[in-house]
Amino acid sequence: MRPVEERRGATGGGGAVRDRAPGLPARVGAFVLRTLRNEGRTIFVDPVRRLLSRGPAGLLLAAVAVGGVIFFHALAQRPAGADVVRAVGGVQGDLPLWLALLRTPVSLYVPALDLPVWAGITQLFLAFALAENSLGRARTLAVAYATTLAGTLTARVMIMAGPGRWGFGLPPEAGQVLDTGPSAAVVGLFTYISVVRRAPVVFLLTGGSMVWESIAKPNLAGREHLVAVAAAIVLGLLHGRRRPAWLPDPRGLLRRTKRPKRSGPAGPGSAAGPGSVAAPDSAAPAAPSAAEMPSPRADARVNTDI
Repeated sequence: MRPVEERRGATGGGGAVRDRAPGLPARVGAFVLRTLRNEGRTIFVDPVRRLLSRGPAGLLLAAVAVGGVIFFHALAQRPAGADVVRAVGGVQGDLPLWLALLRTPVSLYVPALDLPVWAGITQLFLAFALAENSLGRARTLAVAYATTLAGTLTARVMIMAGPGRWGFGLPPEAGQVLDTGPSAAVVGLFTYISVVRRAPVVFLLTGGSMVWESIAKPNLAGREHLVAVAAAIVLGLLHGRRRPAWLPDPRGLLRRTKRPKRSGPAGPGSAAGPGSVAAPDSAAPAAPSAAEMPSPRADARVNTDI
């Protein structure tokens, strides 16, 4: 009987033998799977649901970006068209600042000539589609433009610093190199979404690939991509914070001021404006109706009787 009791005590709910805690690899694997599931829901599932509710209008920015890249790429295949593309959307470090700022919005649709255009189009479409359905159109355009502009202006500062200055400066020849084009906007949008949505895997894939690119192929484009990543991180950390009192609200410019009504019933304590009819006072006694008024014939009859 003792072996049977020992076996029961060993296999029972309150026995000495307990389930061992999962090891470190199992916990790491569970954490990775949970993180991937949460990121898949916030990065892909929620935007797809919003896209299904909005319809084709949710792909407006992505369609415009892809169409612009295809148009400028096809135009740049001819010598005359390449000159036009360079004059309209080509941004370089040796350009005057006002001209670089004027060409920067168009440079978002000018692809780099040394990169495969179709792979870039796929990334561009995915970045703008996810951003538009996650952030909205206005914020998507703002982040794309801000990250691209940050890379462009920082490149000018690097060229002004000169070569060999703290490992930051660039030689004057870098001022003749074209800007990165839409790739900085793509990197900035993916980084911003990963920071706002708390997606560490997407953040590591985006930021890590840019660091590897700058190490494997150190050039101006790699540095501009790193600057775009840094700018997107700052914008993502500032997302949702309270606006300072001294900074005007840009949304207020889009709001229409409410005009006062010209006519309408005035309240008991409000003065009637010109052209308006004052409402009757409810406290004043109402005038007697025609049925309640005494008839003159009845009054004469009463006097005659008297």
